[in-house]
Amino acid sequence: MSGIVFIVSAPSGSGKSTLTAEMLRLVPGLQFSISYTTRRPRGSERNGVEYFFVPKEDFESMIQESEFLEYACVFGDYYGTARRFVTEAKNLGKDLLLDIDVQGAAQVKNSLPGAVSIFILPPSRQVLEQRLRRRSETEKVADEAVISRRLNAAGREIENYSTYDYILVNDQLDQSIDELQAIILAERVKRSGNVVAGEDERKTIETAERCRLSNVRRRVEEILATFAPDKARAGL
Repeated sequence: MSGIVFIVSAPSGSGKSTLTAEMLRLVPGLQFSISYTTRRPRGSERNGVEYFFVPKEDFESMIQESEFLEYACVFGDYYGTARRFVTEAKNLGKDLLLDIDVQGAAQVKNSLPGAVSIFILPPSRQVLEQRLRRRSETEKVADEAVISRRLNAAGREIENYSTYDYILVNDQLDQSIDELQAIILAERVKRSGNVVAGEDERKTIETAERCRLSNVRRRVEEILATFAPDKARAGL
């Protein structure tokens, strides 16, 4: 493995957690970076599994010690990625998968220009709202204000799509799994320096290329229009 860092970002409710879990199951040599956060666990979340849940003062102490590769404050809670995970993955000869928001992604790309960034989108605002409502029912937090806040935040996050290398619209889960896996494997092939000769490798690269930013701009703009039509018309 070449120690590639893969950044995966998505609005809340886009299916990012499901997709990253599938990558860890399907793709060998891939390590997941568990983020630190100061927010409370939700539902069945466990410390050291979904997140490292730490007190605010501990998180701020880690900031002072420059222990984070990136961190951000989202809705009043801190989230961050420890630098040590990059070193550990590289020493183990593995690629690293980061699940971080758009603020953190920008910080990582600044520190690690060779990182591969992937933005996962819902097919529309309406679909995202449905998913958020289902998740709220599961978490037993039927709060309209929370759902509204997440939808508004999603619209703002999507406006940053052009800073990502790949865009993946999570409409059909099986297809999205295939596409995300193709992106990871295609980047490995290209960075290995080997000549692509096999039919499977060619198909993998073709699938990944269909998700390239330059190839999906129109569809992303259509999705963005469902969140803020006036902004979409302005060419954002």
